[in-house]
This record gives sequence, structure tokens and C-alpha cells, in this order.
Amino acid sequence: MLCRVTDLESERKEYDKGTLDAADLGDDPVAALSRWLEDAMAAGQLEPTAMMLATVGADLMPSSRVVLCKRIDADGLRFYTNFDSEKGKQLSANPRAAATFFWPSLERQVRVEGLVERVSRDDSVAYFHSRPRKSQIAALASAQSTPLSSRAALEAEVARLDATHPDAVPMPEHWGGYVLRPRTVEFWQGRRSRLHDRIRFERAGTGWRTSRLNP
Repeated sequence: MLCRVTDLESERKEYDKGTLDAADLGDDPVAALSRWLEDAMAAGQLEPTAMMLATVGADLMPSSRVVLCKRIDADGLRFYTNFDSEKGKQLSANPRAAATFFWPSLERQVRVEGLVERVSRDDSVAYFHSRPRKSQIAALASAQSTPLSSRAALEAEVARLDATHPDAVPMPEHWGGYVLRPRTVEFWQGRRSRLHDRIRFERAGTGWRTSRLNP
């Protein structure tokens, strides 16, 4: 049974777990994001590294999905995927993306927007071989985002590749990492009565300009 509209309209929660000021974040939004991610991990947030990644291809139709952030450093946010997937094709056509982290246990959100570049193949290979073997086989077996005749066909291909590569699993040519280089980073802390705290960092030369936004 579908939810009645009135049920959804009455569903709400007051946010009261924290406050946020620009001074709390310092002058480096990437370092602040790292600290917030550590806070989410310490709080036991389910999948704390999950981020909603939005891309837009040549057809200008936006598309989003959840991916896992695998590194945050001075370069930006790193994630890995199949280059021939929908998001990979969109990033080839338009190397810009937006990512959103949401940690409901802390009533916090971070939005990041910027340019996207592929990481070096050496970096991708190093990460690929740090993954569990079954995840490596899965990356090799899956033609991500393309139609699949059946689950059985996918499992058969996984079994075939597992037998074909009893030792090291080769990283596919069409697989690797991207880094999202932030141009804007916005920190959001839930507050009561929807009067949330929002602090935005915008790239300004080699530094950052900060501002407080209306909720």
C-alpha cells in the first residue's frame, strides 16, 4: 500500500544535536570534512563514507547514485568505478560533479561541488589490489550499467573468472579512480524549527571565502 500524502506531510523530526559557526570549521574545508567524517565513524553511523554523487552528461539530464568515498586529502575526494558505467560516461562528457554526505545520527550534511579528474593508473591499481578478492572479481565480471540477461549469467561469469585467475586478479582497463576537486563545500548542521546552520566555503584563489547561508 502506498503511503498516504497526509502521512508524509506529518512526518517530521526536530534536530537538536548541535550548532555550527564558521570558527568551528577552521580555514580548510577539506580538513573540516575529514574531521566530520571521523566524527560520523566514531558515532557508529551506518556507511559513514557513503556519498550521493550527482553527474550530468551531454544530454544535460542529471543522474545521481551513492558511491563510497575512499580518500579525502588535499587533492579532494576520491572514489572508484567502472569508466564505462553511466557515471563514467557522463564524467567523460562533463567532468563536473556534486557529492553529498548525510549523517543522520549527527544531524549533519556536507555538500561538495567541483571538477573531476581520473587518478593515475598506478594509484588505481594499488587500490584495486587492496580490495577483497571477490570485489576484484566482481569489478572484472560486471559490465556496469548495461542490461543483464539474468543473475545466473552474472554468477556464472564470476565463477569463470575466479577459476581463470586463481592468483592475482588483473585490474580491468575500464576501471579506476576519480578525484573530485572541491570548488565549493557547504557544511549543514540541523537545528530546531528548521533554522539550520549552513556555512559555505567557496574557492578564492589559493584560499577559501566563507559565508553563512539562510537555512
